[in-house]
Formats: sequence, C-alpha cells, structure tokens
Amino acid sequence: MTNSKLTKGLLALSLVVGAAAPAWAEESTVQDRKEVALTVYNDNLGLVREVRTIKLEKGQRELQYADVASGIDPTTVSLRSLSAPQDLKVLEQNYEYDLLTPDKLLEKYIGKDVEIHADNTVSKATLLSTNDGQIYRIGDKIYLQPPGKVVLPQVPANLVARPTLKWLLQNDRATGEQQTETSYLTRGLSWRSDYVLVVSEDQGKSNLNGWVTLDNQSGASYDNAKLTLVAGDVNRVRPQPTYMEDRMRAMKAEAPSDQFAERALFEYHSYQLNRATTLKDRQTKQVSLLSAADIPTRKVYRFEAPSAPIWIQTRDRTSQKVNVYLEMTNSKQDKLGMPLPKGVVRIYQQDADKRLQFVGEDSIDHTPRDEKLKFKAGQAFDLVGERKQTSYKVLGDRLVESSYEIELRNRKDQPVTILATEKLGGDWTITQASQGYSKLDAGTVEFGVQVPARSVTKVTYTVRTKY
Repeated sequence: MTNSKLTKGLLALSLVVGAAAPAWAEESTVQDRKEVALTVYNDNLGLVREVRTIKLEKGQRELQYADVASGIDPTTVSLRSLSAPQDLKVLEQNYEYDLLTPDKLLEKYIGKDVEIHADNTVSKATLLSTNDGQIYRIGDKIYLQPPGKVVLPQVPANLVARPTLKWLLQNDRATGEQQTETSYLTRGLSWRSDYVLVVSEDQGKSNLNGWVTLDNQSGASYDNAKLTLVAGDVNRVRPQPTYMEDRMRAMKAEAPSDQFAERALFEYHSYQLNRATTLKDRQTKQVSLLSAADIPTRKVYRFEAPSAPIWIQTRDRTSQKVNVYLEMTNSKQDKLGMPLPKGVVRIYQQDADKRLQFVGEDSIDHTPRDEKLKFKAGQAFDLVGERKQTSYKVLGDRLVESSYEIELRNRKDQPVTILATEKLGGDWTITQASQGYSKLDAGTVEFGVQVPARSVTKVTYTVRTKY
C-alpha cells in the first residue's frame, strides 16, 4: 500500500470515527448561530460577537463551542447568557487547537495496538513509530509499511476536527435553551480604503469614489453579519491585542453615504454598514464607501529642491522636474465633509477621445472633516527647476551669508504659477529677495513664482545664518 493510499484511508477514517465525548458535554456549532456582528480594524484585527441558542442541562456542564476563528486570541474570549445572566457562570475555559490530521492521529497511537485489515483478515499490530513512515510489529515480525488498511478504534478525545472553545459551566437555571453571547478578538480580519479620483479636463473639479476592501483570513465564515469598520490607530500591546470594547463610546453622526453610517468611536471613527453582509473565509469583498461629484479642485505646481545646510559652501546645481499636486478641502461646502479613512487614491482624467487614463496615485492618512487633502500625481513633463548657490561669505564666528538663484523653466504654451519651497536652518534672516515670499514655518519659506508661457523666470535671495 502506498503512502497516498494510506493517507486517503486515514482521512476517510477520521470522518467516520468520532471522539468519545463525556456524557455530560453539550456541543454548539455554527448551526446554532442566530446573529453575528463584526468590528474590523485596519491592522489585521477583528472583534467577533455572536449570539447562539444553546440547550444546557442544569448543573455543572461542559460546553464545546465549535466553528470559531482559527486566528482567535483565547485570552480575549467572553461568554455570557442573555437569558439568565446571573445563573450561568464560567468555571474554566480551554481553547483546543490540536487539529485532527492523519499524521497526528497516528502519533496518538504510538505504542498502542491497532488493526490491519487485508484480504478479509484482521491482524493485531502495534504501531512502533511514525518518523519518516510507519513501523509496525505484527507477531514477531517488523513491518515498515502496514500490509493492509490500518483501522483505529476511535479518535482520541484531545484531537478536534476544527478549532474549538471548551467551557466548564455552572448552570443554575432549569434545563432548557438559553441565548448566549460570545465575543473575542481574532487575527486575519482587515480592511482598507481605495479611492478613485476623476479630474475634469481643466482640473477644476473632481469626482471621488471610495471603496472598502475587506479581507477575511481568520479561518471562519460570517453569514449575514452586521459590519462595522474602525478607522484610526488603535494602540495594542504586543503580542497580546488590547480588548477595547468596554472603553469605547459611540455618538451618532451624519451618514456619509447610502451604505455606511459614520460615527465617532472613542478617539477614532467607525463606519457601520446599514445592511447585513456575508464574508466567507479566504474571501476578499469590496463595498462602496462614498461617492462625491463636482468637488472644487486646485492643481498646484511645486519645485521642492532637496534640503541642504545653507551655512556651507557648495558648487552643486540641483536640477529636477516640478511636482504636480491636486488639492481640495474635505468640507461639506466642497461636496465632501466626512472623515476619510487612510488609503490609496488613484487619479484618472479623460483624454481627447473621452477615455479615462491613469495619471498618478498617492496615499492619504486618516483625514478628519474640514482638513486639506493633497495628492501628488507625478512630475510635470514641461516644467523644470534648477537651484544653485551664487555666493558665500563668512561674516564672523558661526555667521555666514549665502545667496541663491532658483531658475524655473516653463516649456508649456500657457503661463503657470510654481511654488518654490526652500528649507532654511539655524537662526536665519533673508536680507534680500527678488520677490515676495511666505514663511510657512520656522525652517521653510515659499516663493509663488509666475512663469510666462515658453519662458524662464529667476528668483534670487540672500540669507544670513547664525549657527
């Protein structure tokens, strides 16, 4: 008999022979489930809450609770009776994950007697080893492979066909059915946001569509589940997840779309799907999150030269393309106005034949309402910037003066405005500039430079720095 045939035989056996459970044990499967709710976080974490109807005998009982997620964190499990909260107490809790396989089944019978069925005869054999194949003793002979089909008397009680929770319960209520609620955290549930931004021909308006992509690798399926998504950076103690449920508070807010109701949750935001959905194990599902049209949009050109210490002398000339950004405000006035989960934004525009073409992508972080949104689409083909140091003087102890020239070249047929940002360090003062500028922060200034069509514009400035 080949190994493959033996494996098939053992697999069939494992389905036929059941483990001998204690006479006082009840078992609950997914068939008892009446309701399930999922809360899914960004970082491969989900909270499962399910209600099952379970018949429990009065007294001290063992309950085997099957069909839980294989990614479960058993330290986060909670069980309570909805029918008789005061009458049901959990005395012990175990998580059984030694799953039934042909190899593990054989390992449990090392040193024990089994039966070998061959040619309508049954022989008693002792399994000696399962390392690199099975070794049996039949009578006074040793067999490296069984001379027939191996038949085992039963499945050991400590092997389970699927991950199972086991509770030792004290039920003080009369025998009968009870509604129970179980909750736990599990790995393998995650979600992300993906956005499609379609800009108008003049880049003055945009349409934004958002999609939620759910991924279930938790080892369980969830039929007709209530779904809530949590956006935000939830702190977790590694390696143990943090069980946040008792510390969360929810406040109802205005719905961002027909499918999801957005709510504040602790210091995060949640999105609750207003209908049930089914999420199978090893399934990826997409659900529409938002759709907004005619959002006022600004196209911005930025020349962002690499920062370098301005108190040293250099002959380097920095030449590079000009970056292109699309900017908008996440406000109701601008047709948005909802907290946006972090995700990737893919940007499209129609070409001359009215076909959508991909023109760039960027990522956004979790963005509250009324905040600015900025997407880097790429680099402008016809715009080039160059920066160089034109003079350098040492004025005293740790005091220098440097002059710079920024040359912006526009090869387009229309004028543009380019924002040139400069990073400054130390205790600096601009003593001369060829045009006005804005101070963005303690170490950044920005020149708004108008460059005519097919022209070159230069900006010069001198900065005195003490370091």
